[in-house]
Amino acid sequence: MATDTESGYAEGFGQVSRTVGTVFRYLLLAATMFGIVTLAVLLVYVANDAIQPLTADAGWHLTFFLTLVVPTTLVGGYLYRRNTDALKLGSTVVGMLAVAVLFSGGVAIVFVDIIPPLTGFSYAVGLVIPAALTVILTKYERQISFTPRVAATGAAFFLSLFGVPGYLHSIPELVQKAPVVPSDWVILALVLGGVAALVVGQYIARIREDATAGLIAGVAALVVTGLAALLGPLLGYDSNSFVVVTAVAVVPTATYAGGAALTRKRERIGLLLAGTVIVGSLVGAAAVDLLGFAGPQSWVNWQFLTNPHSSSAERAGLYPAIGGSILLMVTVAALSFPTGVGAAVYLEEYAPDNRFTRFIDVNISNLAGVPSVVYGLLGLGVFVTYLGQATGTVIIGGATLALLILPIVIISSREAIRAVPQDMRQASYGMGATRWQTVKNVVLPEAFPGILTGTILALGRAIGETAPLIMIGAPNVLFSLPTELTSKVSAMPLQVYAWSTLFASEDFYTKAVPAGVVVLLVVLLAMNSIAIVLRNKFESES
Repeated sequence: MATDTESGYAEGFGQVSRTVGTVFRYLLLAATMFGIVTLAVLLVYVANDAIQPLTADAGWHLTFFLTLVVPTTLVGGYLYRRNTDALKLGSTVVGMLAVAVLFSGGVAIVFVDIIPPLTGFSYAVGLVIPAALTVILTKYERQISFTPRVAATGAAFFLSLFGVPGYLHSIPELVQKAPVVPSDWVILALVLGGVAALVVGQYIARIREDATAGLIAGVAALVVTGLAALLGPLLGYDSNSFVVVTAVAVVPTATYAGGAALTRKRERIGLLLAGTVIVGSLVGAAAVDLLGFAGPQSWVNWQFLTNPHSSSAERAGLYPAIGGSILLMVTVAALSFPTGVGAAVYLEEYAPDNRFTRFIDVNISNLAGVPSVVYGLLGLGVFVTYLGQATGTVIIGGATLALLILPIVIISSREAIRAVPQDMRQASYGMGATRWQTVKNVVLPEAFPGILTGTILALGRAIGETAPLIMIGAPNVLFSLPTELTSKVSAMPLQVYAWSTLFASEDFYTKAVPAGVVVLLVVLLAMNSIAIVLRNKFESES
């Protein structure tokens, strides 16, 4: 037998050799390592130009080595030897806090600078009222048929958000015209803190199986968010920004850590790693400030993240481009997600197997591999030339990028739907459910993790695209944030492209360009990490 000797002959396979298989395996390993090492060298080279760690004082390095690196290594090594699950928990908490802080900055840009807090609050109120009506109608689904419920829900949302021009004001209009309105930090605490409180309350109620505990936790989360507005100025931070960071990053991370401590008794020692990293970072920062050690002369600093473009590399910033990228991704997600998932559901659950659907399948697969510049030309021809829309706006850029990732969303969603076992569908039909009820209650919940993962990865591709935005006439440089869907918009890749071409100089090449690349890569890695965590979480639960 070929499996018992170094070499042999197997019918249907020809000559079989362990040596050849071993050589092939190590060749694959070598090719993989070569790619990884090459990419790592490139990233280190770019990060070194952007952060310049060697420009820091030796005392700065020594301080963080003693307060952060050594304790983290010791705790991590102990957990690795004793309890790897606890190590994963601690690493997850640290990663969750880092990614949440990153995204809280994006939320602050949207709800503080782009959308005035009062406007956001008015639309939040306008959404709460019809949402409450929807919940009430759902409780009476046995008494009220499906069509009237859908009609009533749609009418409630439309009238609440838009009203009847000339006859009935919308809820947002009435809220904004109120004679007395709360201050910005109160609005942010109510809106974002309310969302955080709802999520925290449901999470605690689920893990404790106690609605009262969930209510108490939700109220506590809302109170902590409100107190952040008072604590922020004492620490030298703006009240509005501190409220956003607390609601988006601190409260969810602390809730997850607390829930893990209650439910995962064997792994909760891993929270020691998270505490070591957080405390070590804070102690190290306080120590170097007290001792007067200078840190790295990094180009990725607060000024770079909050300044607009400048003709000088030392004063150039990425702020309008960051805000533009956020608005583009929100628009892309709003356009591509429902369309892509809807198309996937139809093709997998409803479409007949005939020549027409097979023709559509082939074309969707082909469209996923079309170069992005072609989609830019498509957006220019359809949205700008044919429909007569202005070039380079948020809505046109978002629609073009949505076309770019739509085939990817459809394919990933179809794969997730196809992975749902056929037995689950048959069981649903056997219980008397209709096809729509089976899709809604069985197929989509089971396939949602895969759908969400594929969509996030597709958005990660869209955020790094430059060619489509160039083709639709998006400006390379903006000096202010876009505030409407019809506003001109730039993006991080476009800004980096402008620095490396239109403003090509030694300073921009060695300072602004590497810093912009690092920021873009951090955002991409954060989005991909969310997709990976969601995939692993739902796979472990299935």
